[in-house]
Amino acid sequence: MEKFTHHLNALFAQLGLASGDDDIAAFIMLHAPLAPHFSLIKAPFWTASQAAFLQEELEEDADWAEVIDQLDVALRAMP
Repeated sequence: MEKFTHHLNALFAQLGLASGDDDIAAFIMLHAPLAPHFSLIKAPFWTASQAAFLQEELEEDADWAEVIDQLDVALRAMP
């Protein structure tokens, strides 16, 4: 099976969020740093459908898992 490489812009579009580089930077600045006691999926800023998508993709180690991990790291970095 072929694995696809996705980028943050595509992930944000998949989540129904504005997906331009400036939009992503603003989202990360608004929500970072994510508290250590929150898993990315349980973060309070996701809708139920967004959280379900993230959880499903991570559990299945699907094509999106790598870029979801990148988002997690970005949200935990200190601004």
